[in-house]
Amino acid sequence: MSAADLTVSSVSWTQGATQPAILQDTSFHLRAGRVMGVVGANGAGKTTLLRMIYRFARPTTGTVKIDGRDIWNMSPRDCARLVSAVLQEQPTDFALTVRDVVTLGRIPHRSGYGAYAPRCRAVVEQCLERMELTDYADRSFGTLSGGERQRVMVARALAQEPQILVLDEPTNHLDIRHQLEVLKLIDDLDITIVTSLHDLNMAANVCDDVLLLHRGQQIAFGAPTDVLTSERVSAAFGVHAEFDWLTTTARPHLTFNLSNTNTGKH
Repeated sequence: MSAADLTVSSVSWTQGATQPAILQDTSFHLRAGRVMGVVGANGAGKTTLLRMIYRFARPTTGTVKIDGRDIWNMSPRDCARLVSAVLQEQPTDFALTVRDVVTLGRIPHRSGYGAYAPRCRAVVEQCLERMELTDYADRSFGTLSGGERQRVMVARALAQEPQILVLDEPTNHLDIRHQLEVLKLIDDLDITIVTSLHDLNMAANVCDDVLLLHRGQQIAFGAPTDVLTSERVSAAFGVHAEFDWLTTTARPHLTFNLSNTNTGKH
């Protein structure tokens, strides 16, 4: 796998011409190989932004470019060779085995309607092994727990061999052990990663850059230590936030309470 630059320029997204914008005038440049966390309260516009990055929703204004190429000037297949996504919503009724689901990640690399090439099969087996799914490979996807399904969808995304990986709350449904494994995976992958996270301390510790959104507006983008200030977090989440420094990581550690807030009105 290799990494790519991601440049988002002045994007906005509106449901309809008469509706207010769900995301407004958001811009950032994420250098190849870096991990960016997208944070904000519910309704901040995180999922909308991710949908534009993996080419599900076309921006109302602005552009999304990978290594300088506008993704909406690419074919869906070409874009799928560059970007893969793991979403919060997981299908539960697939009449497919785990191996079948992971193999779906190879579709953008498939030529015609013939059998998958030997290399495709090898990539699938590697992804199954990486996510500790080899023993589940022949089980029906629908029989798995939520956490197991999440790991399968991560394996499917990796099977695309993307240059950019989009993760929408990747630790949802996972127990502590597998949360740590996903975080280690993020740290180990040599690709560009964009992930939405509710856990701000997790974002501070695993992300190179953080984008803070509030009610569809970009508040700040940059290093976690610059973005996740107590003032910004308090305003964006309607809580009283304080931080101290973790000596082991030199990253901020945030704590929260409801005192000294105005019930979220800013």
